Amino acid sequence: MSARITEVHRSGLTFDVLDEGPIEGDVVVLLHGFPERATCWRTVAPLLHEQGYRTLAMDQRGYAPRARPPRRRDHRITELSDDVAALVAAAGGGGPVHVVGHDWGAIVAWALALRQPELVRTLTAVSVPHPTAFLRSMLSSNQLLRSWYMLLFQLPRIPELSARRPGSVFDRSLAHAGMTPDEIARCRTEVVDDGALTGGMNWYRALPFLDRTLVGQHVTVPTTLLWSDGDVALGRKGAELTERYVDAPYRFVALHGVTHWIPTQAPGACAEAILDRVGA
Repeated sequence: MSARITEVHRSGLTFDVLDEGPIEGDVVVLLHGFPERATCWRTVAPLLHEQGYRTLAMDQRGYAPRARPPRRRDHRITELSDDVAALVAAAGGGGPVHVVGHDWGAIVAWALALRQPELVRTLTAVSVPHPTAFLRSMLSSNQLLRSWYMLLFQLPRIPELSARRPGSVFDRSLAHAGMTPDEIARCRTEVVDDGALTGGMNWYRALPFLDRTLVGQHVTVPTTLLWSDGDVALGRKGAELTERYVDAPYRFVALHGVTHWIPTQAPGACAEAILDRVGA
């Protein structure tokens, strides 16, 4: 019988892992986004366990207490996807596994599928389209305006200072994006108060170090994109363009009346999309 995974080690960093569900079940890796941690999957994972799947949800680089390197370049997408590759290796056999990511976790999942497709059995991206589709949508829709905060996050220390107090501009921005008061409180406890906010911000600050060889590449593994029309950060255009960059079975699922925070606010629909993909 396989052993449970509680942590993964890579390049001197230690990542905490929630390993749950039938231990001999097919592995589904769950990747969180900003500003959340592995607990954002707490209501989705049990629905996958009921169908016999084992889930591995990892606190990623910048968030896990023992994996917070100081430099922004340490948070570039190639490092983030290699961290997940280390998790896949720890799961046994080196893959492939089912990979699911929300928000920035979806970007990491796209990168892993592009860079190391042999590790990815299926891909379910939640909210965020294929990277090239996202870039193209900035030129052909209002996506650039929706992404204004990415420029703000490039400023050193100022975003962190703005988030220090409950009820801050940071909290109000999360509420505007659709987070409930309970979700904002969890974010404050797990990210702001725990000292993980700078690590999360560094994912944005590392964007100048983007591996440009990923731009224009096509994904070659079975893929689903789950998007919601109540998402204030991500418009429909990028979602519609994504199919052009997937050379494999593909599904686009649109949720109506749901905000950006699909895993916590529509766990049933999220699990359904995942199960539909992994079981295909």
